[in-house]
Order: sequence, then C-alpha cells, then structure tokens
Amino acid sequence: MIPSAFDYYAPKTVAEAVALLREYGEQAKVLAGGQSLLPLLKLRLASPRVVVDLGRIADLAYIRREGEEVAIGAMTRHEEVERSDVVRQYCRLLAATAATIGDVQVRNRGTIGGSLAHADPAGDFPAAVLALEGRMKVVGPDGERWIAAEDFFLDVMTTALKADEILTEVRVAVDGEGARSAYEKIRQKATGFALCGVAVRLRVDEAKVCQDVAVGVTGVGAKAYRARAVEEALRGKEVTEAAIASAAAEAVQGVEPNEDAQASAAYRAHLARVCTRRALSRALAGS
Repeated sequence: MIPSAFDYYAPKTVAEAVALLREYGEQAKVLAGGQSLLPLLKLRLASPRVVVDLGRIADLAYIRREGEEVAIGAMTRHEEVERSDVVRQYCRLLAATAATIGDVQVRNRGTIGGSLAHADPAGDFPAAVLALEGRMKVVGPDGERWIAAEDFFLDVMTTALKADEILTEVRVAVDGEGARSAYEKIRQKATGFALCGVAVRLRVDEAKVCQDVAVGVTGVGAKAYRARAVEEALRGKEVTEAAIASAAAEAVQGVEPNEDAQASAAYRAHLARVCTRRALSRALAGS
C-alpha cells in the first residue's frame, strides 16, 4: 500500500528536531532507521501529518565508554552495536542481543534508539536494557532528562517519552568483575520478532552464590519487564541447576501473557520459563 500524504522534514540538529515536534505535537512521527515506522505508514496504521527524519543529525550515532558506563547514540545501528569493540569488551549482553535482531537488512538499517522508542512488546533491545539497568537521555523543549529503563516502557508501544521529546542516548553500566550474561530467544520465523526473549546479567562468587542478578523479558506481556520474582529467588543463594529451574518457574509472576495468532498465553508463559532457565544456565556457564 501507499502511505497517506505527509510533510517531510530532515533537521540537522536535535534542537531543530525538537522545535518541529513542539510545533506539530501528536501530528508528527519521528523517523530513525525506519524498520518499524515505514511498514506502519504503508499499511496506514499510522498517518502522521509530518515525518521528522533524524538521519541527518550526525552527532546521534556513536559508541564510547564514559567512566563506568557505555554511551550509545540513539541513531547507532544494530549492526554497529553488534560489532563494536567497545560493546563487546564492556557490555557483551548488548552485542549478543543485537546479533539476534531481525535479519541482516534490518540490523543494518534499524537503530537502537528507534527500537527502544517504538517499544514493540516483541522487540529485543528492551529486555537487554532492562537487564543492564540502563538509562535513556531524552531531549525536549525544556531541556534534557534521564529516564531509567524500568520507568521508560509503559505499555504496548508506549513509553515515557513526551510527544515533543526525542531519545538521544542510551547508557548501560560496564560489565563488572565476574559479570556473566546471556540472551535466549525463541523467534517468530517469518519476522524474527521474539515470541519470547530473556536477557540475563549475573554475578556469582567463587562458591557460585548469587551476588547480583537482573532478568529482562520481552515478547511475553504488553511490554518488556523485569522478572523480579526470578531475581529474588536467586539472590544470595547458590546457583545450581535446581535453583535455576525453581527460579525460572516464576518468570511470569504478576504478568498477563499476550495471546494472538502467533502463540497462546499459556505457550508464551511456557516459553518465558524455558528461556529464563536457558539464559540463566548459559550465563552461569559463561557461554
């Protein structure tokens, strides 16, 4: 199908982009890599009056270490995250997650900021950013503010971003000493979206007692979420396969799994438990 008519703007600075969003508000849509917005436009599931393309804002694409964090510009492409030496050295979970997204074409066009701002309940990056306890910088008419990942995702394709704000940067803590991680995904074969994806960051001592753990889950509920019950079941305890199996059983506690043509709610709940167990086991093994 052909999209509805819209006015197209390609600002060269964040300030120009914010000014356009302030002027047009809910009538505007932001274009990053286009892997989510363009299909919506073609199907006329979105019919904005204005499209604001961020592709010409040069200073929104970067990856660098900033103190004890890795800073990633919102227009950084999935493929760049996957292959970045900085990410592979200091935040392996993010690189592993990027490698599972869609296909080669999607990874070479899609951006980390676009993925997070779109907040598709089957997107991969939200689970990883939650497990890494990341934070997002957004810029609007009143300046910039930081939003913790757990406060950013509100509902199906709904975030804490205001209509006149732009996500400009993502930050995650560098892997600490002894940090282990894994991303386990069951994909929908035609699209590559996650029927379920589980991101785990784990730290254990020499006796394999859990010192810290964070688990992010995507593809199951209305939004990506932290599996707090799983974390509580492991923290401070020896991480054995039996302990992992017991903790993974809590993967959907307090969550109402989605049900659609791709999977029933019961099946998604089952996948959440299976992927959580597998991700924890892989993280523990360091694989």
